[in-house]
Amino acid sequence: MHGDLDSVYATLLHLQEVEKIKIDLLICCGDFQAVRNEKDLESLNVPSKYRTMNSFWKYYSGEKVAPFLTIFIGGNHEASNYLWELYYGGWVAPQIFFLGFAGVVKFGNVRIGGLSGIYKANHYYSGHYEKLPYNEQDIRSIYHVREYDVHKLMQVQEPIDIFLSHDWPLGIADYGNSQTLLRQKPFFEQEIQEGTLGNRAAADLMAKLRPSYWFSAHLHCKFSAVVQHGENGPLTKFLALDKCLPGRNFLQVVEIESQTGPYDLHYDEEWLAITKKFNPIFPRTRARANFSDAKLNIEECRQFVKNKLQMRGSKPFEFVRTAPCHNTCQSAANNFPSGEYWQYLTAKLPFLVSHEIPFNWFSSNEELATVE
Repeated sequence: MHGDLDSVYATLLHLQEVEKIKIDLLICCGDFQAVRNEKDLESLNVPSKYRTMNSFWKYYSGEKVAPFLTIFIGGNHEASNYLWELYYGGWVAPQIFFLGFAGVVKFGNVRIGGLSGIYKANHYYSGHYEKLPYNEQDIRSIYHVREYDVHKLMQVQEPIDIFLSHDWPLGIADYGNSQTLLRQKPFFEQEIQEGTLGNRAAADLMAKLRPSYWFSAHLHCKFSAVVQHGENGPLTKFLALDKCLPGRNFLQVVEIESQTGPYDLHYDEEWLAITKKFNPIFPRTRARANFSDAKLNIEECRQFVKNKLQMRGSKPFEFVRTAPCHNTCQSAANNFPSGEYWQYLTAKLPFLVSHEIPFNWFSSNEELATVE
């Protein structure tokens, strides 16, 4: 997407009209660029000529509303300071939901999981050590996939319908028409031959989760493949798309079998139980997470989550602006309902000071608060 929401939504609206179809959901596989204001541009790892506002800010400010529910994961070109606020997932704007650094949600009865970022071996076993304000090294490492997030996803037992990653699973080129791929991208040949093209952690997740569909982006070309798991096992249909530019294959309409609507977004019970189990060992230094210290019983975590969801419902908490809009707005305080800005700052003060991840929703001493 690279921040060009206007073009993508306009294309979808045109498709609906011309093809006489109804689009229920838009999925974006990274490089979404949820840039709220000029300050967010500082954490965007792109060459200076690409450091522009584009159109997301209109949806954040309320000038526009997304015409389709949109779910996205992070890539390697993101406003990382904003996505870090929503590490566990949440609304970045009305109708636009970030799946988190790792996450699983339900859209109707369709279960969607995802892993944000790209794989770099030198940071994979590190914790999430980056702290605001980010320096030049931080904005180039914060989006690197971490073992902690992959480990949580590897605990998922219930079937996944759709999984998202930004970079491709390692070795996926072997399951499609690699010759056609090389005609588009001849410089991939050496990596394909060496078996290094793609994300090793994503390949492990595909083998474990065996989703019906896997969507990716990152390499700026369209490529499809089919992976069969075992001799008679299930199939995973893989599709990667190009970036959003005229004449490029950046969009694909896919029909997924599901129950009759309404198609609402809901938290996933199993995923929240996994998140609760591993949250006490959340790694905030360069040290590798010690998974043996995750002592909470998963079934007790599941019952805890079930009780919470029965009390408050399973829909995600509503969107709240947490920063000033683009400079077309008058001031930071005017971007919030009366009094809400200062309430927000008061509530967030410990987070702003310590840079720790707030997760009050799982605190037994708190009333229900936002996962976001």
